[in-house]
Amino acid sequence: MKKIKIIATIPARGGSKRIPHKNIMPFMGRPLIAWTIEAAMESGIFDRIVVSTNDFEIARVSESQGIEVPFLRKEANDDISPVSMATITAVKQAQDHWKEVYDVVVQLMPNCPVRGNLEILDSYHYFVKATVDFQISCFRYGFMNPWWAARLDANFKPEFIFPESLKSRSQDLPELYCPTGAIWIAKIYALLRDKTFYGRDHIFYPIDWKAAVDIDDWSDVEFAEAAFNLKKSEIAAED
Repeated sequence: MKKIKIIATIPARGGSKRIPHKNIMPFMGRPLIAWTIEAAMESGIFDRIVVSTNDFEIARVSESQGIEVPFLRKEANDDISPVSMATITAVKQAQDHWKEVYDVVVQLMPNCPVRGNLEILDSYHYFVKATVDFQISCFRYGFMNPWWAARLDANFKPEFIFPESLKSRSQDLPELYCPTGAIWIAKIYALLRDKTFYGRDHIFYPIDWKAAVDIDDWSDVEFAEAAFNLKKSEIAAED
């Protein structure tokens, strides 16, 4: 049986506006991207790990973490292109550079520093078992109940999104899930065909909320630090 060749892509475009140099900002004593590089390497399942960036400084920092960055991203460098196109570009460049053909790609966003190698392994094993073309990580909403979400006008008057849900207790409402950029997996032929991880038969796969935290603004940094420390203490308690 032919061995499945797996490539990991870490899309890390330069030019973040909300947090300047976000992908290499300090996080828990290391550059933010270092945590994703480490998780990918420690998972042990990848034939190649590619940091896809258009930024020389991000490339330099990534190489300092023990990973090769032999090329910069050719396309999808703006803040409008979907990240799936950055991953497609990275896969094509990697195949051209190393003269290899990959079967599966795992996209790992560098702004999800709490996601570790065990979450990657668990998600990939489920992907293989599910025999689907696309799998997107998600987490279950907890105390923030989207069923009771509301818009506020200028006078703070609420307009409820799901007004009928106000008649139900929270424990009686169906569980809801939110996608996170932590671990997205696709068969490469399907990603090239559909140009998105939300392809024709995609599924969501839940991961722990701590691993699902992604950093977009400064308030997210504080939340990610708290999640990181909580996960660390849970691991220590298990040992």
